[in-house]
Amino acid sequence: MDREAPQDLGARLRARATARPDGVALSDGDSSITWAQLDARVDAAAAALQGLGVGTDDRVALVVSDGDTFVEVAIATARCGGVLVPLLVDLAPDELRHALSDSGARVVVAGPPRAAELRALGVRARVIDTDSLDDDGWRARCREAGRPTTVERGPDDLAVLFYTSGTSGRPRGAMLTRANLAANQDQSHAGRLRVTADDVVLVTVPLAHVYAFTVGLGVAITAGATLVAPGRVDPPTALRIAESTRATAIVTTPAVLTAWLDADDLDAANLSALRIVASGASPLGMQTIERFRQRTGRSITEGYGLTEASPSVAATSMTDDAPPGSVGLPLPGVEIRLVGEDGSDVVGGDVGEIWVRGPNVFRGWWNDARATARSLTEDGWLRTGDAGTRDEHGMLYLVDRLRDLVIVDGFSVFPGEVERVVVEDLSVHSAAVVGTPHPVTGEAIVAYVVAAPGATIDVDALMARCSGRLARYKCPARIEVVDALPYTASGKVRRMVLRDES
Repeated sequence: MDREAPQDLGARLRARATARPDGVALSDGDSSITWAQLDARVDAAAAALQGLGVGTDDRVALVVSDGDTFVEVAIATARCGGVLVPLLVDLAPDELRHALSDSGARVVVAGPPRAAELRALGVRARVIDTDSLDDDGWRARCREAGRPTTVERGPDDLAVLFYTSGTSGRPRGAMLTRANLAANQDQSHAGRLRVTADDVVLVTVPLAHVYAFTVGLGVAITAGATLVAPGRVDPPTALRIAESTRATAIVTTPAVLTAWLDADDLDAANLSALRIVASGASPLGMQTIERFRQRTGRSITEGYGLTEASPSVAATSMTDDAPPGSVGLPLPGVEIRLVGEDGSDVVGGDVGEIWVRGPNVFRGWWNDARATARSLTEDGWLRTGDAGTRDEHGMLYLVDRLRDLVIVDGFSVFPGEVERVVVEDLSVHSAAVVGTPHPVTGEAIVAYVVAAPGATIDVDALMARCSGRLARYKCPARIEVVDALPYTASGKVRRMVLRDES
């Protein structure tokens, strides 16, 4: 990419506003904002940030649920040369304080009641309330800001710090450059996931999540498509929005899709305009894929990614015949290796750690050189910490996180292997497997399961099912039926919590 012409979101938005000023950029079904209007609002927001002292490389934290405000501030931060720190609105106060302190944020734009909480926490960043009506409120500052000063930035300059969900230890900031994000926005257009200016893209995931930021916001602006970003809404509301906006593409999660299938609303919903359903952020079960196809006649595109890769790495959209359970083929420009414990590539269908290299791979961890050295090799390979296999056609299959590996009597057990067997039982809605200390085998398998709506789980029958489908050492020593599993703010199971309980 030409260093003199970085194609970040600010530049891409300006191109859309120039080419299609009256096209619809943002919509909620009742009202809309054109590309020209959005471009002007972003300019006003950039000037407001500059008025708050934000300059090159200053961090701007964003804690808002409103999609329109998020888009405005996020792109304005790029335009004034700053670094965005997007934070989920439902983070705990201590998590917010840590991210703001660790990133060194100069300004935080927050909606109520988070703005008041942040002030009460005594954070060092200047807190600006999006809903305040006084002169220090966000809207008042934007109205009075005027035109921003142009700031030139290169593609290798830092654009965003995404704080990981922190399933172990404190969250860390993944450093993504303008080139990283631009590359993945372009890569995500590949294959059957190609979005055009005629599309209406509904994103049911908060834009502060890297998946929604790139595959939702980034792809929509790159293509000139209309973006519908209601923030975190419940599944029934998301379905109603899909109908009212005539969404042609949905960027969502397994939790939303499963909730739609479990409710009666889906059969009556008018989704005739829908042509793309992209699921991410967590693994999607085969049952959900098949049930959705049977109920709607539409396929779900699933992918594999992680924050450190901006995030997309592989997708079933890259092939017309992805086998069940596969996450497809690598995106254009992405290389994948499967590496064994001895550092060499595994052979055949053996399990190996997934290594990734490409223009979308991050610069490293903010203020953590040692963690960066553990994550990145000298020749640019990202050690993902995920385990996977490939078939003879190059299709990638995820096995599990290496850090969640359980060793039973000397044998390696990946929780995902056990969970896949457990959730195939129609009485099970979701499951999570962890290891627990055992005096004889070192560790033993414990499965926590949540019943499907209206179902009752027969633990003995589920044990028998596992015995018939899994090697002895992979079978659960205990199955616990629970009302719900603990999740992080980004939708991942907190296995550490379950390990503590086991």
